[in-house]
Amino acid sequence: MCTVIVLLRPNHRYPLMLAANRDEHRKRPWDPPGRHWPDQPDVVAGRDRTAGGTWMGINRAGVVAAILNRAGTLGPILGKRSRGELPLMALRHATAWEAAEAVTRVDAGAWRDFNMVVADRTGAIFVRGLGEGRPTAVALPDGVSMVTAYDPNDPESPRVARHLPRLCHDLPDGPHGWSAWRTILADQSGGVGEQINVVPRGDFATVSSSFLTIRADGCPNWLFAAGPPHEAEFRPVALGRIPVIPVHAL
Repeated sequence: MCTVIVLLRPNHRYPLMLAANRDEHRKRPWDPPGRHWPDQPDVVAGRDRTAGGTWMGINRAGVVAAILNRAGTLGPILGKRSRGELPLMALRHATAWEAAEAVTRVDAGAWRDFNMVVADRTGAIFVRGLGEGRPTAVALPDGVSMVTAYDPNDPESPRVARHLPRLCHDLPDGPHGWSAWRTILADQSGGVGEQINVVPRGDFATVSSSFLTIRADGCPNWLFAAGPPHEAEFRPVALGRIPVIPVHAL
């Protein structure tokens, strides 16, 4: 299970703010966000070295895509494609809606069940694939939405039930105002299923964290921690030709 938190404020200077913790097997190798795909030179994303896909990335148009497993579907399975392909598919498009529509045209049966968030400065879309038929897409509402292995803001998710009220209580105000949410994303308290920063259980744990902001004029800012957020330092991601606003330490 991973966590993606989206804050949408259409008339704000920062209409899109997104925070994410990635939970994965610690022995599965990966590379931090970069330009890892020669056929998609305008995509900056983390790379899974095992299957070659990504868990989260952004393209030059300011489209962001992140993928999560649904409950009970952790890990690969024979005969199914890697879900890390799907964000790269989405990031071939110039708007979040075009990206989401492209994903809804695939055969969901080719992949294990997935949740996906696709966003840009105009809004965000939740895409759900349930292992058969076509994926479905729905716009996320303004305000805070929290996606785990369940549907957005689903109180059946122990993680949502524990942390969503805290996230709504103290909203970040820009790329340097993440301190309250950083405290939450670094929290290792709670039982199994509640932890937003997963304490290592065997080889499984939270392995990285992100804070991503897109300004109303389209300028993005991505801070990435290459380890669990209670330990690793958040550093700016080099976005190259994507226009970037200055970044300072959290």
